[in-house]
Amino acid sequence: MTLVKSLRATYPRAFRAFGYWRRPVGTLASIGDHTVFYGQALAGIPFAVTRYRREIIRLVAEISMGAGTLAMIGGTVVIVGFLTLAAGGTLAVQGYSSLGNIGIEALTGFLAAFINVRIAAPVVAGIGLAATFGAGVTAQLGAMRISEEIDALEAMAIRPISYLVSTRIVAGMLAITPLYSIAVILSFLASQFTTVVLFGQSGGLYNHYFDTFLNPIDLLWSFLQAVLMALAVLLLHTYYGFFASGGPEGVGVATGNAVRTSLIVVVSVTLLVSLSIYGSNGNFNLSG
Repeated sequence: MTLVKSLRATYPRAFRAFGYWRRPVGTLASIGDHTVFYGQALAGIPFAVTRYRREIIRLVAEISMGAGTLAMIGGTVVIVGFLTLAAGGTLAVQGYSSLGNIGIEALTGFLAAFINVRIAAPVVAGIGLAATFGAGVTAQLGAMRISEEIDALEAMAIRPISYLVSTRIVAGMLAITPLYSIAVILSFLASQFTTVVLFGQSGGLYNHYFDTFLNPIDLLWSFLQAVLMALAVLLLHTYYGFFASGGPEGVGVATGNAVRTSLIVVVSVTLLVSLSIYGSNGNFNLSG
């Protein structure tokens, strides 16, 4: 230690340059850690499916209906459903009033079919999943890490990544399709209720433009987008929880970092999917 201090005092510029280089090296090392962990988690899925079926079923129920206090209000299903319900209603309110300013409020059904499927429902569902199940996963795994439960699993010859991470990924992939189906349906119902019942637009007029512009292919791409979001959210949150350190405070820090990162990833996935699928054309023609 004394030698390092003396060298630092003798060659201050060299140590400052080393400090500048250490930051990108640390960033690259962190990216490598993430990549290795994600690879191990995905590679452990076949083993988890064959050996830990009961745990997967329990986690599917936990994702859908929640655990503890979250289960009292219906779990992730209710949270995501309420968020998409509010998003669909807000879209109808803003769309009807804005389109009414130029005399084409009849196209509110078009906005509901177009914006809900491509943007609103996927983003809101991803945020809801990150804020409920994702944060819970980070806290659970972080608590297990600091209480040395993960080390105990390794001592009992149980693969911790397969048992704790791969099972949650499988459960999330099984739960996301019905969960997202409910979210999309509720966003459609909220937009229709707001436009037809609250604003008094003709139901036939709304349904005409809604049915005209609701593209089944867009629904399939929207589900693919939701699956990618769920996979990214689960991988990120399990990583931060699995490698949490620093006691209870460290678990809170890991949960906060995971939520912030997953929110950025959710928006980034939406952008990348939109660019890759729709591009500059958008697969859209305003007619009918």
